[in-house]
Amino acid sequence: MTRAPDILCIGSVLWDVIGRSASHMRVGSDVPGRITRVPGGVAMNIAMTLRRFDLRPAVLTAIGSDPEGRELVETCTRLGIGTDFAHVSSDLPTDVYMAVEGANGLIAAIADAHSLEAAGDKILRPLADGRLGSAEAPYPGIIALDGNLTEALLAEIAASPLFSKADLRVAPASPGKAERLQPLLSHPRATLYLNLEEAGILCQAEFRSAKQAAEALGKRGANRVLVTDGGRPCAEAHRGTLRSATPPEVLVTRITGAGDSFMAAHIAAEFAGRAPEEALDRALAAAAAHVSGEAHQ
Repeated sequence: MTRAPDILCIGSVLWDVIGRSASHMRVGSDVPGRITRVPGGVAMNIAMTLRRFDLRPAVLTAIGSDPEGRELVETCTRLGIGTDFAHVSSDLPTDVYMAVEGANGLIAAIADAHSLEAAGDKILRPLADGRLGSAEAPYPGIIALDGNLTEALLAEIAASPLFSKADLRVAPASPGKAERLQPLLSHPRATLYLNLEEAGILCQAEFRSAKQAAEALGKRGANRVLVTDGGRPCAEAHRGTLRSATPPEVLVTRITGAGDSFMAAHIAAEFAGRAPEEALDRALAAAAAHVSGEAHQ
């Protein structure tokens, strides 16, 4: 990239293999549908949505030098997503995510992010070696961070001076990885984007609403948290202030990536100087457009 990125997206950049059917499904279902392969991963999904808002994201990730990886880098370049700072590995394959979705939602998914996990802190080197920042001059901009990183690396990031000046925006990769975010819960510059299930896992409790979950996370020391609950009202808690908003009603045609679209649209709105209420509304509109199929990757 010839210009500095507006936002760094740290985490998974991989191929999404998604099987979708218009039928209701259960364990053992064998139904007709469509299978697609598209660029994905939390960091990539956020970056692609940021591009739709004319922002210039760059990814810090691990990508294999295999044919799948080369194709992924070419795709990023075509989409306007910077890969100059990505760690390209000659001995690790490009990661992949596989999911099955039915009319009744996500049926099952497997995230193979082993290469990202194996690369570890190698993906953070541009923040330490002067290309993007250093311990003496930490990166001062917005960083979108995803929970596909290992628990050890997320804990390191939470305490690292390399992130002491950044505006950290954090998302779990899935409910199964939500606990990894525990070290970042009380980070003074972090904003956490969670769904209701993930919020419950972090608090080891069950919540009836996003508002209840956001309040509980605030009491547990979260600087700022946004909690979504599908088509039900979402909530934002920030230093004692609580706000809520209701998503638009849409016909749901896909699930994967909705939370990433919500997060990216919220970041873009705030980057543009929108008020908190408007930023929240724009994020909900983007997520609704995604699940309805109106937003195309």
